[in-house]
Amino acid sequence: MRATDVGAVIVTYNSAEVIEDCLRSLDGVAQTVVVDNASVDASVAKARATGLAEVIANETNRGFAAAVNQGVRALSTPLVLVLNPDVVLSAPLDAQSAAVRQALTPEVGLVGGRLDDENGVYQQGFGVRRLPTALSLCAEVLLLNRLWPGNPINRRYRCLGFDPARAQDCEQPAGAFLLFRREVFDALGGFDEGFYPLWFEDVDFCRRARDAGYRIRFEPSARGKHRGAHSLVSVPAAIRQRAWYGNLLRFAEKHFSAVASFFLRTAATAGLALRGILRFLSAGGSNEGRACFGTIATVWSRPNSSRDAGAALERTRAA
Repeated sequence: MRATDVGAVIVTYNSAEVIEDCLRSLDGVAQTVVVDNASVDASVAKARATGLAEVIANETNRGFAAAVNQGVRALSTPLVLVLNPDVVLSAPLDAQSAAVRQALTPEVGLVGGRLDDENGVYQQGFGVRRLPTALSLCAEVLLLNRLWPGNPINRRYRCLGFDPARAQDCEQPAGAFLLFRREVFDALGGFDEGFYPLWFEDVDFCRRARDAGYRIRFEPSARGKHRGAHSLVSVPAAIRQRAWYGNLLRFAEKHFSAVASFFLRTAATAGLALRGILRFLSAGGSNEGRACFGTIATVWSRPNSSRDAGAALERTRAA
């Protein structure tokens, strides 16, 4: 295995503030493709100015899943690293790295790296999770996990007892730092572009990998600092809500029974109503309160309301 066998895909959306540091950290990665989803800042110019990546500039926001698929198709390497633009690698991901060696094992489908915050502390609850069940998602949408973070359902779902110093099998490493063979990607049909514009596409990818019989590994020696949520600050609350709930329900309809999906939809309605009331009662929370109640309609209007959220995001960008 040579360093030339590892290529990286980075999807940007208003990532000008972080993309340069990310690209400069990719020692040992032979080919890098940046796919920009119609940023309105200098993301494209800054990525091109480094001279470290091929840059594909989409005229519209095609969504994270579609952009990853674009990037993988543009690579010529048998190993693919999907990396968020706000991740800076702490060690080279080259032919000698343990993550690369594990990714080459036939029974292993995906390898996730360790994500730390900017202070070097492992991002517990985000870096690795279990695949969601209908029960864990009900606890999420009903705000149980927010009001009682240490409840048994949430501890299991977010792997709150996870040891980030030990290489081990896992179920769902974060899509912000994910390595896999191209043959695995092709066998799974790539990322599902129906998850739009973002959220749950990486969860679905892990679920399908597990269903296909692949193991998923966590490798702590592949390490990066992760800022997190850098591109979401400019997205209105209503659009974020509709995209997250729409993609959650899409995931449920793909992988849960019809009965479980119905109860999850009902729980989402109750949780949104509660969240909306709490926002209205808080100082300055009226916009988010209205967003919550507005999202209830989309929860029941169609299986996947995230496309509407994406269209609204495009209108916001054009304005």
